[in-house]
Amino acid sequence: MRTIFLLRYLSEIDLRRKIQAATNKSEAFNKFAQWVSFGGNGVIAENVRDEQRKVIKYNHLVANLLIFLTLVTMTRGLQQMREDGYDIDLEALATLSPYQTEPIKKIGSGCIP
Repeated sequence: MRTIFLLRYLSEIDLRRKIQAATNKSEAFNKFAQWVSFGGNGVIAENVRDEQRKVIKYNHLVANLLIFLTLVTMTRGLQQMREDGYDIDLEALATLSPYQTEPIKKIGSGCIP
């Protein structure tokens, strides 16, 4: 199985592109989740496996909530643009990322308006 997959990977450029795109998405999420974490610069001080898993799961939960909030905000903005008569370029839309960090205040009051 592995040899067959490796041969397909080497010979099929579309397969390599799909794998690269999936890898890029995963890396972007991990980078965002690392940015979301605070206190200890992402270092998990617990030496108990279950506690480590909790820290990771809670961090991913917060990251996913921020991604959801960003998507809702972006969707509302795009809908407003469409209602105002702007054409939405689908190619430009495909380049948008939900991993926004600029409007988010990690420490302090407020978040995305």
